Amino acid sequence: MKTIPYKTYLSESQIPDAYLNLRAIVPKLPPILHPGTLQPVTLDELSHVFVEELARQELSTEKHITIPGEVMDFYRMMRPSPLVRAYSLEKALGTPAKIYYKFEGTNTSGSHKLNSAIAQAYYAKKQGLSSLTTETGAGQWGTAMAMACAYYNIPLSVYMVKVSSEQKPYRKAVIQTYGAKLTPSPSNTTNAGRAALAADPNTNGSLGNAISEALEVAMTTENCRYVLGSVLSHVLLHQSIIGLEARAAMDSIGEYPDVVIGCAGGGSNLGGLLAGYIEDKLTGKADPRLVAVEPASCPSLTRGKYAYDFGDVAKTTPLIKMYTLGSGFKPHANHAGGLRYHGMNTTLSQLYDDGVLDAISVPQRAVFEAATLFARSEGTLPAPESSHAIRGAIDEALRCKESGEAKTILFGLSGTGYFDMQAYMDYQSGAMDDNIPTEETLQAGFDTLPQLGL
Repeated sequence: MKTIPYKTYLSESQIPDAYLNLRAIVPKLPPILHPGTLQPVTLDELSHVFVEELARQELSTEKHITIPGEVMDFYRMMRPSPLVRAYSLEKALGTPAKIYYKFEGTNTSGSHKLNSAIAQAYYAKKQGLSSLTTETGAGQWGTAMAMACAYYNIPLSVYMVKVSSEQKPYRKAVIQTYGAKLTPSPSNTTNAGRAALAADPNTNGSLGNAISEALEVAMTTENCRYVLGSVLSHVLLHQSIIGLEARAAMDSIGEYPDVVIGCAGGGSNLGGLLAGYIEDKLTGKADPRLVAVEPASCPSLTRGKYAYDFGDVAKTTPLIKMYTLGSGFKPHANHAGGLRYHGMNTTLSQLYDDGVLDAISVPQRAVFEAATLFARSEGTLPAPESSHAIRGAIDEALRCKESGEAKTILFGLSGTGYFDMQAYMDYQSGAMDDNIPTEETLQAGFDTLPQLGL
């Protein structure tokens, strides 16, 4: 019988030397539109907001984009990340399934977000920008971007969703330790923030509002640009390194997944993991089941509408066709801060609409039940966001137990939860609730969708 190691590592020489662009693989992708003209945005228009090379990547349909040498040198400090066989979890579940996870939490920032952050900071430095702005939900992206900007000595302003800044003070402290300026959002430092506070002085904030504030600062500050940690195609491009490594590691031990599962917020981790297998699925070479797991409190895929929408509350971004709850949707203050976003990446939205990608939503307490079991069996405390994928993998493995099928399951463990202890404390004390939006709540968000007649 073949012996499979607990952890499979590639060598440094096996780190992919090019990103895989899902926009080149997925057909029929709708264009990003200028909100004024309703015409496809141009490189020049995007470059007023984003780093120029990132804007170019956003529009690119080139299949492979070479990873710059400086970025590759940085990757070698933290990559390749391990592929882990979850033997102890399998035993705890009593399942015949084989469970693997690609672990992205071994770097200093604690999550997959650093894969894109370092690339974005590199291109910003190369362009000669004076500063950058961004938003963060749970804090993983803010941490990663602060770390990357410290590496390149670029000043960074971070707008952190207010409820997350209150729930995760240590994550906030790490961001500030790396030298970034952090402001809870909404704030009174921007027009967008002041408008949100005037509408609801007790608002918890949202990623959409934090994006509005960061965008406003970028667009009103000389030689400054805005950087984003999910949703957009250039972010999925950088995160494709996850799936390419996972595929290479599984190939090296003679394994191929029947099911690939990732948590879903804006799409960066999920899209990155799928990059190893989506082309097989689309060409008919293989037929793995691809699954997005999202919070029941913010169900953009499972209960959203497929429509053009803004990426932010202030409606300043280009229009993106995506599964969305409406930019005005007000997410519940649950602990999956990185998944509290109203929309989904356009490529993943197209895959879901085409039936290539499946999606499920799960309530918060079931997620933390899975996270606790994983921690006790595998020894790593997972991030709340990643624990949605764990929930999906556990449920799949339990179905295998009932049916006797020995499926091979691969999921993405996108980060660690060591700054999320309040969430675990709330779960253990019974203070955690499950908030599932009513149809009326969803409709209030849908009412904010732009009426374009498209």
